[in-house]
Amino acid sequence: MFGRLRRAWKHHTRLHPETFVCSRRGHVTPASTVARLRPEDAGLGVDLPDGRRLSRCLRCDVWVAGPAPPQPWRDLLPPLAELRLPRRGEELREAIVLRLISIDRGVHAVIFGLLATAVISLELHSGALRSLAQALLNGLRATAGQTGQEPSRGFIARELEKLLNVNSHTLLILAFTAVAYCVVEAVEAVGLWHERRWAEYLTALATAGFLPFEIDELIKRVTVFRVSALVINVAILVWLIWKKRLFGIGGGVKALRHEEIDREALFGPPGRAIPGAAP
Repeated sequence: MFGRLRRAWKHHTRLHPETFVCSRRGHVTPASTVARLRPEDAGLGVDLPDGRRLSRCLRCDVWVAGPAPPQPWRDLLPPLAELRLPRRGEELREAIVLRLISIDRGVHAVIFGLLATAVISLELHSGALRSLAQALLNGLRATAGQTGQEPSRGFIARELEKLLNVNSHTLLILAFTAVAYCVVEAVEAVGLWHERRWAEYLTALATAGFLPFEIDELIKRVTVFRVSALVINVAILVWLIWKKRLFGIGGGVKALRHEEIDREALFGPPGRAIPGAAP
């Protein structure tokens, strides 16, 4: 009894990606597109006595009620073996996670792009900015001389001195690094969105290569943002290597084949005997 209750609890509390995708893209109900249904189509659609039709979604298994199609696409449903099934189950969950990682990489690409634009703009206008910073710093020193306060201890004065001491060579290196990361992150985002195998390898290598810098920054100063970024990147790296079987882990690409769906058992008419099933 407790075992059944535990399984029921897991079923009701488990996230169902099929429901989420159907809420965004709509249901996949081939029975709602044909002129008539046969008895062997009872697992996909049923005509009700009041003229309505119940059509089963191939993705989330919900039954959708609606009128019979006034302009059907075809007369009858094709055999179950010829039906094009949408992704569901583990395959769908993995696709959703890849899209989320792709969005994360897209956000990174935008951030690095903005950083590169700011650094390049700073380098192009460095002369005018240094002149302005020096004038402001001189003004602060003159004001401090009159009030007897030390300007170098103020936040504004410290930041102005940092701006005056910025090396042009350092700005060029920073701009080149930001542009390189922007390009890499953008390529990762596009490749992962289209579920390319090479993008998974690129993301894993880039994430692993960036981890030492994140750890070094975390050692210098612990912040919520740095800890969160490190945890997210480690989780992405582990998920990619384990779930996508990168670098031969868990059998490599050959182990990526998802379990074949038993179409007869899932979408066949109710009451049909399943070969091999116990009586």
